[in-house]
Amino acid sequence: MEYLQKLGKSLMLPVAVLPVAAILSGIGYWILNTAGENFVQAFFTAAGGALLDNLPLLFALGVAIGMASKPDGTAALAGLVSWLVVTRLLSPETVATLQGIAVEDVNIGFGRIENAFVGIICGLIGAYCYDKFKDIQLPAALSFFSGKRSVAIVTTGASLVVALVLYFVWPVLFGGLVSFGEWMVGLGPVGAGLYGFFNRLLIPLGLHHALNAVFWFDVAGINDLGNFLNGTGTAGVTGQYMTGYFPIMMFGLPGAALAMYLTAKTNRRKVTAGILLSGAFASFFVGVTEPLEFAFMFLAPALYVVHAIFTGISMFIMALLPVRMGFGFSGGFIDLMLGWVNPLAQNPWAIFLAGAIWFVIYFVSFYFIIKRFDLKTPGREDEEVEVDETSTGSSKFLSQASAILKGLGGKDNVLELDNCATRLRMEIADVSKVDDAAIRRAGAAGIMKPGGKSVQVIYGLEVQFVKDAMEDLIAGRVEAPAPAVAAPVVAADAGAGEVSQGGVATKTVLTLRQPVAGRVVPLSEVPDATFSEGIMGPGVAVEPTGDTVWAPADGTVAHLFPTSHAVAMTLGDGTEVLVHVGVDTVEMKGQGFETLVSVGDVVTEGTPLLRFDLEAIRAAGHPVVTPVIVLGGGDIELKLR
Repeated sequence: MEYLQKLGKSLMLPVAVLPVAAILSGIGYWILNTAGENFVQAFFTAAGGALLDNLPLLFALGVAIGMASKPDGTAALAGLVSWLVVTRLLSPETVATLQGIAVEDVNIGFGRIENAFVGIICGLIGAYCYDKFKDIQLPAALSFFSGKRSVAIVTTGASLVVALVLYFVWPVLFGGLVSFGEWMVGLGPVGAGLYGFFNRLLIPLGLHHALNAVFWFDVAGINDLGNFLNGTGTAGVTGQYMTGYFPIMMFGLPGAALAMYLTAKTNRRKVTAGILLSGAFASFFVGVTEPLEFAFMFLAPALYVVHAIFTGISMFIMALLPVRMGFGFSGGFIDLMLGWVNPLAQNPWAIFLAGAIWFVIYFVSFYFIIKRFDLKTPGREDEEVEVDETSTGSSKFLSQASAILKGLGGKDNVLELDNCATRLRMEIADVSKVDDAAIRRAGAAGIMKPGGKSVQVIYGLEVQFVKDAMEDLIAGRVEAPAPAVAAPVVAADAGAGEVSQGGVATKTVLTLRQPVAGRVVPLSEVPDATFSEGIMGPGVAVEPTGDTVWAPADGTVAHLFPTSHAVAMTLGDGTEVLVHVGVDTVEMKGQGFETLVSVGDVVTEGTPLLRFDLEAIRAAGHPVVTPVIVLGGGDIELKLR
């Protein structure tokens, strides 16, 4: 149920734009039927149709964004990619080519493949692929496609599979419903009621078009809509499969909207009113019901079934009574007025009487059911759970990011933000506003100012999380938490060394296998103060002659940077060791590097961890000297064998 409620919330984004689109289309349709084709009519019709005709596509985008773990344009792009792939593969033209037949001979179901159901499915595919693959790391040769760039590619593959399944399933479902509709034709008013009931139930799947084709057009010889508009049907008969929609669309659903508005939480009513009241107006005036129906069909599916039952009852009753009315667009006020003088219209005034009754029924029923069963209709959704800012790891990063951002002079002072394996890299508008002490108090191990507007904040292996939190703060997606003093991430512990019998502190010697073939040099020879001054911790460096980084001891792979230029391990005693190939090699974006293990892998001494191209590093103008650091090692002295 929570999943459906989240899906319902996701649909609010595209649904919110539909009421005005429906009204614009309705005005254009009214002008067309009263004054004929003209500039004003074409203008309004095109403006409204731009959105209404592309509702399934809007669903693909909205669901992809709303269902993803984090709102991101990449998720929306994935939803769009899925939609384009599925609908193109299943279009009548493509199917005709695949089957070697003429387009007009393609199963009628493929002509209705661009529907809300397929849009929602494509959105779910996009959201799933985004969540699963946005952080994936590929080998160096394919590193350009790592992370978010891989999402659209994977989405394409998943969409191919879905399209293949629908290729066989969709025409069967569509054809089965057409046959079902043809069977209902012989049931008279009961058949009209069943048609109305199933029509509403099938809207989320987009399969209601199959039933509409049977009753409204000339699939089974009924052609209810065409005969009414042309005045060529049978008086007292034609229109029986449309009349029952008018009381529901013009009065019933607005009554439901009022009930949902009044049952919404007091502090949410203003927000809820926007979609409900505008949706009610669109339903009454134009007969476009999607803004209201999609507003609660997933949030409260049981209530939507009640709506479908009411629609079926209305269709049954109006078919029994001597009341007939038809439409060309939908069962709204505009079509009612336009059809009032149609020779096949019968007692149209009774629609207002029936509508008043249905308004009361919908309002009372919805109000009672929502209250009695505490349904999560718009404005009654569960409040988002607030995360305890003092107890979670993500909150720690948010707190530190907020404090670092403040030390940098505020978000407006940050022009560019990036990170490498251990540090934040930024371009600052006014470097004089940077407060080094405040940034250190926030938890940074150090700060560097290479020159110009560049500022680097040394943090540690978890720098990616701080950077993500800073991006959220800068973009306004989250609010800054209450100020807190953070402990430094890396600090030299003066008491970390062993104490001799004379009471003098001595350094602990840590001996590891040399992780890279080459000449061992002092850390001071690394042309980067972050390493040479021991800000990240003690260690040594290697002037490499080989092309492989091996595990210096038994342990676990703790961190692999996406560009594969650095690897960190946690040894059996908890010691963290970082091997950083070259200086500033993050700028190579993974070119010339290849990871051979994954984060979490348990490895033994001598296991190959990553491979690099020395000539590519030199050609890019970067020093190849490779620091080997004991992170937060205090007085540890590192020796390589």
